[in-house]
Amino acid sequence: MGGITSYRRDSTRSTFNDPVIGQIATAHSTSPAQVMLRWHLQEGRSAIPKSVKPERIAANFDVFGFELSPEDLARIDALDTGVRGGPDPASVTLEAFSRDIPEA
Repeated sequence: MGGITSYRRDSTRSTFNDPVIGQIATAHSTSPAQVMLRWHLQEGRSAIPKSVKPERIAANFDVFGFELSPEDLARIDALDTGVRGGPDPASVTLEAFSRDIPEA
């Protein structure tokens, strides 16, 4: 969902902070992550949410109590610029993206 836009060290923007997603989340009293998951489900797309925090894992399952309107779906669809948001796959190396995992 937020993927590489959330976890890169040099990332200046995140899908989770997109104003359109935020407005839709506020209107539905949900989180941006829940809006993105619901959008995936309503559009028939697969989504693989990830979290290690119990409250976020629970929120990731709690996406069936609301439905995005056709207008909401269109606003989210319009965010696609056709430009790759993540890095060139050839640049994804352990040296460039490795992070310590303290609990490992």
